[in-house]
Amino acid sequence: MSSPAPLSLLSVVIPARDEEESLPATLRAIADIFGRAGVPHEIVVVDDGSQDRTWAVLEELQREIPALAPTRNASGAHGFGRAVVWGLDHSRGDAVVIMMADASDDPADAVKYWQLLAAGNDCAFGSRFISGGRVIDYPRVKLLVNRVANLLVRIAFRLPLNDTTNAFKAYRRTVIDGCRPFLAPHFNLTVELPLKAIVRGYTYAITPISWRNRKHGVAKLKIKEMGSRYFFICAYVWLEKYFSRGDYRRK
Repeated sequence: MSSPAPLSLLSVVIPARDEEESLPATLRAIADIFGRAGVPHEIVVVDDGSQDRTWAVLEELQREIPALAPTRNASGAHGFGRAVVWGLDHSRGDAVVIMMADASDDPADAVKYWQLLAAGNDCAFGSRFISGGRVIDYPRVKLLVNRVANLLVRIAFRLPLNDTTNAFKAYRRTVIDGCRPFLAPHFNLTVELPLKAIVRGYTYAITPISWRNRKHGVAKLKIKEMGSRYFFICAYVWLEKYFSRGDYRRK
């Protein structure tokens, strides 16, 4: 297998629905930390049918942050997964990191991801639940559900990764293209992407990261609505892992 190509641009893809309060601090922090770290980047924020001033705020911030490239999800349907795929399709980088609009993800961790990808890894996965990782103000019920769900995924796929469900991960563009087509229209894309990448033979590194609960707005993930959707995606990729005879593996 040939050596990975050098990287030239990191695309930050951020789905945003009704995030007018969170976006200014989130985007300024990304631009500041990436700039100081010397990471070549663009910030692709996808307005996913917002009913507040999200788009107006993005237009205002674009004058302040040159790397900001806002876009509206015009796919005809909304949802976290659809917004992320729209952002992937409208980004230019040869590497991509998916981040949240609510400042829960630390841009310094995204810099670590960039360095891991530049070192030759196909994917960079963070964990909030290994030595060096941390969570701040995580709701107890969601934390319990998270740990149970990740344990089941680890057992089913025999993984060392214990934080598969977290959206905050980074990939080379070759991985994104190698995992298409994407099936998950909602938050279940957060497990479809990494599980497909692993099952299809892409390399990955795991690093500790931090997570902080949002200060503004309302969380969009509804656990009751997503349980069966997560199960469907996990079952689909599990069938590929054990029954496809490697037809979709990286060549």
